[in-house]
Amino acid sequence: MKNKELLFGIGLFIFFALIPVIGSKYTIYFNAQLLFTILFATSLNLLVGYTGLFSFGHVGFYAIGAYAFTILYKTYGVPFGVSFVAGPLLAAGAAVIVGYLCVRLTKIYFTFLTLAFAQIIWAIAFKWTPVTGGDSGIVGITPSSLLLPLNNTYFFTLGVVAVLMYVMYRIAHSPFSLVLNAIRENPNRAESIGVNVRLYQLIVFTISGFFAGFAGVLFVLLTRSVFPDILLVTRSIDVVAMVIVGGMYNFWGPMIGAVVLLYLNSFVKAYTEYWLLVLGTLLAVVVLFFPSGITGIFPWLSARFKLVAKKGELNA
Repeated sequence: MKNKELLFGIGLFIFFALIPVIGSKYTIYFNAQLLFTILFATSLNLLVGYTGLFSFGHVGFYAIGAYAFTILYKTYGVPFGVSFVAGPLLAAGAAVIVGYLCVRLTKIYFTFLTLAFAQIIWAIAFKWTPVTGGDSGIVGITPSSLLLPLNNTYFFTLGVVAVLMYVMYRIAHSPFSLVLNAIRENPNRAESIGVNVRLYQLIVFTISGFFAGFAGVLFVLLTRSVFPDILLVTRSIDVVAMVIVGGMYNFWGPMIGAVVLLYLNSFVKAYTEYWLLVLGTLLAVVVLFFPSGITGIFPWLSARFKLVAKKGELNA
């Protein structure tokens, strides 16, 4: 990590670690939700920002991780540690299959095929009642005794998210990421110099699904339940909005987008029912005036200040 980004990451970790000390139970619960949402949004950005693959079905891997962990742990009594790792691995396995089909297509066809996949998973979760509980879901999921107190669940979530975010950071700043960027900018040119575009897309699709599966498992640990509602199309729209608002070309962008949208959602819904109007307006402003997202505002402001300072020196 660069020094500034290292300090930024350490500062964030310390901030979140202090939440249980200074916050109420609601604040702890809310920020635990924020943590795995950050993980979820950042995993999607490996596809959107780094590879140029817009997926509206990413929530499917989130749900597979959640349901796989729940069914293995609660229904079949598989040990917690095994179930915790198996959920994301099964999500990654599904990503291999779905990705193999999706990466053969491009642009709008890819996007809609991923959306169709998410709807298939929703139908399975909704209709396969003996296994998934159907519309009633699965409730009363009691985690390991060590995680029963909310504070313990929070610190466990913080530790897992911190480790996984670091792993994704290393991936995003590796030679592998440079190849993904080349594919994003011009897949035909990348293929012409010997890059196996479809293979790289499938690999990053699988990696992204793996991390999304972890976010789903952390969701279950916090809420102690899982329902088909987590597969609604609005969930996919929300996480894509986080990536766009925060900035898809910056590793920290989805995290900032998640913080802004979750806190804004909580504030707006406390006073009005028009959250979707606020979200739509925010997205329109960002897309029209700040296409690089919130993280793109700071370089823009810096450049403006430098330009003003330079003009002042010339006039002097």
